[in-house]
Amino acid sequence: MQSTPSASVLRQARSHLLEHGDCLPGTIDERVARSWRRSLDAGLLPTGRLADREHSSGGNLRHALACNHDLLAHSRPVMEYLFEQVRHSHSMVILADNRATLMHTMGDVDFLTKAERVALSTGSSWQEQHRGTNAIGTALAEACSVEIHGAEHFLERNGFLTCAAAPIMSAAGELMGVIDISGDQRSRHPHTLGLVSMAARMIENRLVIAACRQHIRLHLHTHPEGIGSVAEGIVALSEDGWIVGANRTGLAMLRLTPADLSTTPLSRCMDVRFEELLARHKRHPDQPTQVRLHDGNMLFVHVYAEQAALTITPPATGTIAAPNDALSRLDTGDLRWRAAAEKARRIVGKPIPLLIHGESGVGKELFARAVHDSGPRAEGPFVAINCAALPENLIESELFGYSPGAFTGAKREGYIGRLREAHGGTLFLDEIGDMPLSMQTRLLRVLQERQVSPLGGGRAIDVDFALICATHCKLREAADRGIFRSDLYYRINGLTVTLPALRERSDFQALTERMLACLNPERDIYLAPDLLSQLSRHPWPGNLRQYSNVLRTACAMLEQHEDLIDWRHLSDDLIEELTAIPKSVALSNTEAPSQNLDEISRSAIRQALECSSGNISEAARRLGISRQTLYRKLNT
Repeated sequence: MQSTPSASVLRQARSHLLEHGDCLPGTIDERVARSWRRSLDAGLLPTGRLADREHSSGGNLRHALACNHDLLAHSRPVMEYLFEQVRHSHSMVILADNRATLMHTMGDVDFLTKAERVALSTGSSWQEQHRGTNAIGTALAEACSVEIHGAEHFLERNGFLTCAAAPIMSAAGELMGVIDISGDQRSRHPHTLGLVSMAARMIENRLVIAACRQHIRLHLHTHPEGIGSVAEGIVALSEDGWIVGANRTGLAMLRLTPADLSTTPLSRCMDVRFEELLARHKRHPDQPTQVRLHDGNMLFVHVYAEQAALTITPPATGTIAAPNDALSRLDTGDLRWRAAAEKARRIVGKPIPLLIHGESGVGKELFARAVHDSGPRAEGPFVAINCAALPENLIESELFGYSPGAFTGAKREGYIGRLREAHGGTLFLDEIGDMPLSMQTRLLRVLQERQVSPLGGGRAIDVDFALICATHCKLREAADRGIFRSDLYYRINGLTVTLPALRERSDFQALTERMLACLNPERDIYLAPDLLSQLSRHPWPGNLRQYSNVLRTACAMLEQHEDLIDWRHLSDDLIEELTAIPKSVALSNTEAPSQNLDEISRSAIRQALECSSGNISEAARRLGISRQTLYRKLNT
């Protein structure tokens, strides 16, 4: 809340309210202005007498305490901790229910006596309609944290108070109550509102965990170390993956509101299947997993659940089971990759050519081979030809074959060519955009006539193969510029799918786990969470090919007893790339005080040693350098 206006400004605003029924815009905080109007509409006057009905009877109080048993149970430990932070500051800690009835208080004895004079005690109602503007009642009315100081209270008799209150929400998004710190307005502290807001979050987290004990829970944070802290998001899921409960932080992280609970499946928020999350948890129950939200943001997720809840319900009779083929075995959860696989699966076994787009290294040949292995031609040959790797003077004979004695240096028995080798199976033409124009003409004829004529003459041979092509080029633009035959483009473009670059994939952790399992089938290897987080943000211009080489090298650097890849297992050039300051950040800091490289280096070393409590090995690991290098820098 903005700083409190001066006493004279508040007096003028109050006078204007009483005379005209409204406050002058901009004179006081808008939430206070709304509360003053509600207080006036309730028939209250700043100097008026209060009715006797504002205090609950013993029976009503007992009923309120019984109805709020869980709220009280989870709030008391937090209130005790909170009171320790404000003890001897002429203040008190208060818990009220959602009707603003004070259920539990604790405070300094000297202040409790003053508080009782204005009925700030157990059993009293502090709804706005009874007490006017006050932190407890106004926090409930506004459904947000508020601070009411001194003369901002509508009733003048409460002007000696300074109060800060924060609402407490249930797992279902319902307002359960309010936690408040009230004290002498002369002892106001700028961090009081932050304290009660943090306390409310602590209570909410415990309430969500207790209420959703039988559900699968996801604990979320942007950093793996943040899971388990008061700042974590918590989301509860039904057994079929629908979001049925959450704390406020969890809702905010997923861009949801309480109205979305029980109406939103997890798949609407994250680029990962619910079943895949559970599978990752089963493989590595103690490790958080990284996921991508639909808005592109990344979160770390830790799954908590009773063992029974982790059993995925099998599909009901009559439902379509997920395919179990070579494509599904490559699927690690990315929705764009899966969509491409679903499209490709629909044309397998049909006379429709497939064109795969994607950057170099994204796994186009691996995808093409999986398409082949998923179809009726799986027992036939899979012939892969890299059009960019064949010398132009050999590509014709390599593709179409040649008759005996067709040219000097030809094999005496001739050669059938790669196109005929693919008969009965699949022909995969990688980087077809780099094929010479003269060869494009001959290939087009083969595709049209389904016959191959070898170099040097001889009869045409019938061929039958499925065609898959791949390119990193934009073939349509190449055809428009005349460097790729447009008629060939339309012949090979039966269905086009695009494979996402590694930096765009949402399944980075699952993909990493699979690659590590392939590289080390004899033992389980893991990545340190902070390193995994940094690797997932790297642009990876070489995509899967580059990343696979990085992991292979890191695995080779492990000692026999090690199973965790950390920074020290990476090559120096990659560490430099991962820790480099982006240009945009560097440019934004051009006005910072100048430092030379030696000063920056010494500062970084001091900070690393402090964080490592003087441990040289740990400091070197944090800096991404060897111990010998660190010793050398310390001695210079």
